[in-house]
Amino acid sequence: MKENQLKQLKQILDKPKQVVIVPHKNPDGDAMGSCLAWQNVLGKLGHSTTVIAPNGYPTFLNWLPGNDSVLIYEENPEVAAKEIAQADLIFTLDFNTLKRIDEMGKRVAESAAKKIMIDHHQEPDDYADLMFSYPNIGSTCELVFQIIEGLELVHLIDKAVASCLYTGIVTDTGSFRFPSVTAATHRAVATLIDSGANHSQIHENIKDNVRPDRLKLLGIALKNMVFLPEYKTAYIMLSQAELDACNYQKGDTEGFVNYGLSVSGIQMAVLMTEHQKEDIIKISFRSKGDLAVNTFAKTYFDGGGHINAAGGKSDYSLAKTETYFRESLAAFLS
Repeated sequence: MKENQLKQLKQILDKPKQVVIVPHKNPDGDAMGSCLAWQNVLGKLGHSTTVIAPNGYPTFLNWLPGNDSVLIYEENPEVAAKEIAQADLIFTLDFNTLKRIDEMGKRVAESAAKKIMIDHHQEPDDYADLMFSYPNIGSTCELVFQIIEGLELVHLIDKAVASCLYTGIVTDTGSFRFPSVTAATHRAVATLIDSGANHSQIHENIKDNVRPDRLKLLGIALKNMVFLPEYKTAYIMLSQAELDACNYQKGDTEGFVNYGLSVSGIQMAVLMTEHQKEDIIKISFRSKGDLAVNTFAKTYFDGGGHINAAGGKSDYSLAKTETYFRESLAAFLS
């Protein structure tokens, strides 16, 4: 953590301000965990804070401390726009381009508020007045912990803050599986557990809280899995009809893409999901080692992310997307 960045942030936070904190669209555990933890800490420093999410998120995150105070832009655009316009500070967490918050991005760009980015994705856009951009850190929650530590505010980490930060770290590191996990990650987690995070209960809240329909959808996904041994790749396609048959809810396919990587010899796993209302195919990419799925996603599927975890989309039909994917894979790996 750069000392000059921390010094600037400390000066900015010196007096109470009106603060808006924003996660990316379709926020996950890292996005919501970091936002709610940071909101809690800033509140203890005397700031007036509002977390505004672009849209809803999976119900398995609704237990997070502070969840009930979150304002959903999609549901209350006028109220949310007013909060953004009146803010003195806007923190954008777990994303680094305003494209990730759709229409809300225009409101944030137009706001006179000072903008501060806290993120761990590569290739950030230049929209923030102060940027905490650290792609080498495994999660935004770990980055928020380091900022709290750097500001000498660890004493403000109570059970609520610790639980939020632990949630983001455990979800964005694949339960500490990914190469981004370091000794510093485990030291942070040790502090969070000492501060009240109940790691067993958090895992149960996230992982053992699913509907029977989600398990049925997982069964369909595993049945649909296609293996391309010549490319060390496995992929899954889920149609809108298959989602509908299992009463799909936001977050139901969370983690499905990782199953391909559990197969011996597979180095890339892909999930393609049809969403007819949005008229797109959403795509998740995962990989092992130095196989850069973020480059693949950016080159062929208007996406990006991390070396081993990325996302993208296709405007083709599901069938045509499959064909394009296989052609693109062959070109990329050659």
